[in-house]
Amino acid sequence: MSAHNSPSKPQDAVLAARGRRVSMVIAGTMVLWFLAISIGPMLGLPGRYAFLFDFAALAGLFWALVVSLQIRRARKSLRDNE
Repeated sequence: MSAHNSPSKPQDAVLAARGRRVSMVIAGTMVLWFLAISIGPMLGLPGRYAFLFDFAALAGLFWALVVSLQIRRARKSLRDNE
């Protein structure tokens, strides 16, 4: 394995795990949002539920953005301390 594939510090491993979690939340949010807006009309749900699905997706993506920025700041901090 190369040095790029295995984190050398425990903080790097934690940040990598958080990054994987963020990527799964983004992918899951988009899949669930797409399914919700596609299946909703087939189930006869009123159009106002589309806004609920949209806001839920926005909340998930906003969370992912905030955590991504936290990861970026933590990595910059680790780099500056080396």
